[in-house]
Amino acid sequence: MSNVSIHTSNLSIGYRRNAGQPAGDVVVQRDLTFSLHQGEMVCMLGPNGAGKSTLLRTLAGLQPALAGDCDLLKLSAAERARRVALVLTERTGADNTTVRDIVAMGRYPYIGFMGSLSEEDNRVVDLALQQADITRYATRFFNALSDGEKQRVLIAKALAQTTPVILLDEPTAHLDLPNRITLLQLLSRLAHEQGKTILISTHELSLALSFADRILLLAPDKEMRLASADTLQKQDAFNQAFGMNLTPFLHR
Repeated sequence: MSNVSIHTSNLSIGYRRNAGQPAGDVVVQRDLTFSLHQGEMVCMLGPNGAGKSTLLRTLAGLQPALAGDCDLLKLSAAERARRVALVLTERTGADNTTVRDIVAMGRYPYIGFMGSLSEEDNRVVDLALQQADITRYATRFFNALSDGEKQRVLIAKALAQTTPVILLDEPTAHLDLPNRITLLQLLSRLAHEQGKTILISTHELSLALSFADRILLLAPDKEMRLASADTLQKQDAFNQAFGMNLTPFLHR
């Protein structure tokens, strides 16, 4: 895992105030410096308000950085769409669209919204369906699927985008335990077998400890930590970040 896919230096994230609001930016996290590598799955943990979703949206270019540098933000929007796929838990607004059509949307950075799929594009879409184990759902409507199946569709769309980096915001939200485990197994396999860099925000402490190669730990007004779960436990980092004794829940 020597190749760096994402590098930030003194990155500050948050929100710029609109005209008419009090002056000054709302900084959620500041001075974030870290590197993520090819072939690893990193789970981002922290209490509500720590900036997990804000960091993902900033890395994906959906909102500006307030200060510092990130290699991804130096790319044009078109270049970034070929390098980073973002999977949100928000509704897609495509309930009456077939699964295959949604997955095919992942090819738009290469063909444009008015373009048609080439033979190679169709091959990539078919492969993404296969990798996410949803080929049997290809002709079904999105709104006919369970929450777990919908999450797989969105991940397949990200796979069809063929980016080296995939960012996911709470992908296990609203899923039952078997589906949460299955989904994280899939993401871990994609990282390790395909060399992708996968960064996930999650509240699933026990599952993150079980599946993540490293943990990125955020907490308000505290220094960011990025290390293996074992290292963070030895540093008492989880208890400090969440402000409570989590030791009984940290055994894997």
